[in-house]
Amino acid sequence: MFLKKKFMKTTKGVLYLIFPFFIVSCLENKQAENDVAFIDVTKTYSEKEIFLTDIASVDYLYLNSDDDDYLYSGTISYLTKNTVVVYSHISGDILFFTREGNPKSCFNHKGQGPGEYINAHRVFYDEETDDVFITDFMKTNILVYSSSGDFKRNILLPQETRTGNDVVSYDDFSFFFYDVNSERKRLVSAQNGLSSDELVAPFFLISKIDGEVLDYLELPLTPVYLGINWNGTRLPAMFKTRLLKSKEGVMLCNPESDTVFLYKKNESLRHVIHKTPLVSSTNPMTYLNNCVDMGRYQFMEVFTLRQGDEYPGEFPVNYYMRDKETGEVIRPKILLPDYKGKEFPISPSSMSFFENELYFELDLIEIKQAYYENKLSGKLKELVATLNEDEDNNVFIMVDFK
Repeated sequence: MFLKKKFMKTTKGVLYLIFPFFIVSCLENKQAENDVAFIDVTKTYSEKEIFLTDIASVDYLYLNSDDDDYLYSGTISYLTKNTVVVYSHISGDILFFTREGNPKSCFNHKGQGPGEYINAHRVFYDEETDDVFITDFMKTNILVYSSSGDFKRNILLPQETRTGNDVVSYDDFSFFFYDVNSERKRLVSAQNGLSSDELVAPFFLISKIDGEVLDYLELPLTPVYLGINWNGTRLPAMFKTRLLKSKEGVMLCNPESDTVFLYKKNESLRHVIHKTPLVSSTNPMTYLNNCVDMGRYQFMEVFTLRQGDEYPGEFPVNYYMRDKETGEVIRPKILLPDYKGKEFPISPSSMSFFENELYFELDLIEIKQAYYENKLSGKLKELVATLNEDEDNNVFIMVDFK
């Protein structure tokens, strides 16, 4: 169960109204149980090879770098119907391309002064209003520019909150985000034991105009520390993707209690994924890292937290794929006909996506080597043959689930 709070603004200021309601456990409701996917990590699910082209449409995108200003070190930050937005991490450039890969505009306001970003964790673009929204973990506001770099306004975040990567454009008028500052507070106090008021994951829906809080909810957390002990130091888990955009709304993950919910504005949360056994009962601990919901499929990953004096580097991970129409769960090995021997795991932490469209980035040096080894074919081979690893950008696989 959980407590949900809604905020309403009046002419006299902000009025805080609390509306508690409770979700009945899916295990106690047979109808609800039939609608929930259960991933039992103690089971041995069959492994199947699946061609990406059999479950989605696939195309290749190269972002033209004939103009050196558009040669970048970064990746796609946002996609719209007509525009590809890229953030170059080293330089701080924000670059705009057409969906055909042709340069449109760029700007750079990296810095520590007013109207500047230290690091653009997330970039969003609204073509209708020409608003470019930039979130920065080091700032308590969202910066808004035009696509040519003109500063428009600040959007102040709710008091003492910060956004990181866990923020999505919910609709044309609002952002939905997880307060990553709460994660930091829990980590600081974990040594002395967490108090009950810290055992919550807070989420905010705010206006894109002025930051007004439109909705707020808290998911209760179990007193489980998702991290490792390394040489006497407590380190948080590497991947915890608490929210992801889906076609229906936002997938909210509560890994401490092995659950994924679907959030839709003005509706009750719907329980859609449950992992068994519970994270608190596994040794070493295993936790569910959200769910990518694409078309008729759900893609999940489960991490194993290894403890000890030697830092493990990478945590073991298992990938799962569920067909929503049949309920079948498998361990997928996703391949691409044009790239022999290369796997493309679809998971919250291994790729990026925008509602029903996702992409994979192919390192140009790697795929040029694959080209020389005759591992490429079709349109991908034709494209890579024209590129120079010293002068051109990487290649993207654009995947669209209908």
